[in-house]
Order: sequence, then structure tokens, then C-alpha cells
Amino acid sequence: MGHLSSMFNVLARSFSLRKVKNNGNGDGREAADVMVKDAKKNEMILRSSGYVNVDGSKNFAAVCSRRGEKGVNQDCCIVWEGFGCQADMMFCGIFDGHGSWGHFVAKTVRESMPLSLLCNWQETLAQCSLDPDIDLESDKKHQRFNIWKHSYLKTCAAVDQELEQHRRIDSFSSGTTALTIVRQGELIFVANVGDSRAVLATTGEDGSLVPVQLTVDFKPNLPQEAERILQCKGRVFCLNDEPGVHRVWLPDADSPGLAMSRAFGDYCVKDFGLISVPEVTQRHITSKDQFVVLATDGVWDVITNQAAVEIVSSTPDKAKAAKRLVQSAVHAWKRKRKGIAMDDISAICLFFHSSPSSQQVHAASLPK
Repeated sequence: MGHLSSMFNVLARSFSLRKVKNNGNGDGREAADVMVKDAKKNEMILRSSGYVNVDGSKNFAAVCSRRGEKGVNQDCCIVWEGFGCQADMMFCGIFDGHGSWGHFVAKTVRESMPLSLLCNWQETLAQCSLDPDIDLESDKKHQRFNIWKHSYLKTCAAVDQELEQHRRIDSFSSGTTALTIVRQGELIFVANVGDSRAVLATTGEDGSLVPVQLTVDFKPNLPQEAERILQCKGRVFCLNDEPGVHRVWLPDADSPGLAMSRAFGDYCVKDFGLISVPEVTQRHITSKDQFVVLATDGVWDVITNQAAVEIVSSTPDKAKAAKRLVQSAVHAWKRKRKGIAMDDISAICLFFHSSPSSQQVHAASLPK
């Protein structure tokens, strides 16, 4: 197993491969819980507005979330530096709840997804290391992607199943989207369930920043999404007072009217085309790539990809980049969508290169 040393690192020593093989994810979850407690103790996990820049890390993440005009804030976020006790890994996630229990669903998925992903990633690594037909060294980039994709697919299926069986949360007509990124060295792995969006800022040939959309907004009117929903007997149409806003409806009732085609929860329409399967992609980070923005649809409804990149890049203090983007979205919403209740608005700005020395701040200084 010497050829796996760089991939396992601390995580491989934290889990017992024998236990994972014999007992499934139970022991893996216990080890993951220990990692969470350790990360909390060392203040490397952020769940509210603030910023993270741990000494020695290549990452700098700014986070901001603002409640809209519809009640409680159903958006939530997480940034986990040193994900899985790996110095070169970071996990970022942004979750947009909906329905009367949406804020509970979003927070539940936020808490369960990183742990489940760690367990499944470890188990997949273990299985690959024991498979004589798989050579992890032959094509590291390709094999890493396959491992993360398999881990994400397994994780999302498990999280959705656990959510349905949750005794204290009613997710029959409530749910959440989930957009997450894992940075591992110079690779980022993006998994998207729903209509939040990730946009990368990279340097063009003329030196200007160019936005690259990394995810698809999974709306019900997308051809492949609409086809699946209709084949499952679900319906897709817009309300008369919401032209252009396509929603998912039950076959024989004008509910629930979901504005996205993928989500966790919402079991009332899971048999009618709604799925929680993520689209998983990867990108190799180059010196031209500067940062990536993860934001809920409350941002993208009123801010273009180009505008978001310009707002973030023009913010002198990286620690305030997410806050400035959210504030810009609030102003744009009030200007462009008068008379419409403002949605919850949240954003994470993940910078790929170390910040100036004047901004070297440990997570301990973050607001709790």
C-alpha cells in the first residue's frame, strides 16, 4: 500500500481498513465524528458568516448569509479547513432549504453530508487499494475523480435516505439543495444537487478575470430534467403570475410547486421525477484560476456571473468579499424585483492562493 501514502495521509491512519471492510460505515462514522470534534476544537470549521485562513493553508474562504423577507433564513453554509485531517483538503458547502421545515432540513444535510462523504471516500479508497485490477498510480487524476464521484453518489443517496427516516424532521413537503466543493491539492471536485451555482474566476488572455460556470442550475424546464419528470408522471409548468418560473407539480394536485428539479427531501414528489443525484465534476486549478464563488439562487436571480466575479475581485479585503457580494445582491433585488419578497441570500468565496500577510488570520478570530 505504499503507493497510496500520499492519498491516505492522516485519514488512512485514522480508520481501520479491516473494520470498514467487515462492519461497513459504523466505525468510519465514529472516526469521522472524532475528526469533527478535533476540527471544532482547533476552530477549523465555520458554520456562520466570517472567514477562514489557517496558517500554512493555500485557501482563504469568506462566508456570508443574509435572511430574506420570507421568514427564517433557510440558507446555511459550512467551510471545513483540513477536511478529514488532510492538510491539503478543504470542504465547502452551501445549502438552500425550502418548505415549512426547510431550515431544519438544510442544517441536517449540512451536518450529515461531510461525515458521510468522509466515510464513503475512505471506504472507496480502501476497496480500490485492495483491487488488483486498479492501479491508482497509473492515472491519478482520473482515479481521484472516480473515487470522489463514487463517494458523492453513495453519500447523497445515504443522506436522502437518512433524512426520510429522521424522526424529528418532516421533510415530506420540505427539502434543501446542496452545492459542495472539495479541494484536494490542485484539484477541486464539485457536487451539485439543485439550483445553487458555482462560478470560477480565471484570468483571460488579456489579463482580465473571466467567469467560468462550473455547475448547472437544475431547473425543471431543462430538457433532460423535464423529460425525467414527465416520464415519472410529474408535471412542469409556470403559474400565471410567475411567467418564466417553471415548477414541479404532482400529477393530480397543484403542489408542491418546486422551482428546482433536484433536492434532498421533498418525498411527496420523489416518485414523480425529483431526484437527489448530484452532478459531480472536477477541475485542475492553475495559476490563472483565482477564486470560486458558491452562492444560492438568491444571488444568481439578480447578479450575473460576470458581475459576481467583478464584485469579489474588486473587494480590497478578501475577508469581506462574500459580504460585499451578498450586499450587492440585496441592492440589486430591491432595484430589479420590486414587490417580490426577497429570497435568502448566501455566498462562499474560496480563494485559491494565500492572502497578503496583513490578512493572515486564524479561524479563532471568527465570529461564532
